Amino acid sequence: MVKVLITDKINDLAVKTVEKAASVDNLATMEEEELCKIIDRYDAILVRSQTKVTKKVIEAGKNLKIIARAGVGVDNIDVEEATKKGIIVVNSPDGNTHAAAEHTIAMMMAMSRNIPSADISVKSGLWERSKFTGVEVYSKTLGIR
Repeated sequence: MVKVLITDKINDLAVKTVEKAASVDNLATMEEEELCKIIDRYDAILVRSQTKVTKKVIEAGKNLKIIARAGVGVDNIDVEEATKKGIIVVNSPDGNTHAAAEHTIAMMMAMSRNIPSADISVKSGLWERSKFTGVEVYSKTLGIR
């Protein structure tokens, strides 16, 4: 049976899905040295952004066939080294698309109403309501410039 190491906190449903197809060890995020000591026991590793899958980790992962990132980028994975070793690197780029879009809209709304500046002002003991009125977005098109 395929052995998978999960080293960062991922969605419980995702863990259960992987468990249906493989033997899974779901451990806490590890530093490079600690990970190097155990990675040779696994065929696959599933990480988020905290675990760094470095050249050293990849070299120690003698049985690794795939490195998966539960998230958008692969900046925490040495893709070049994995490729040299014939290890597949994948990610889930659409995993947080809706959340990222919603966050963008929330930030645009905050900026249109001067919320960050007003927050700083109020926290410093001032109440300058008219200074931070901002603009009403009703019937307007918002964009990033």
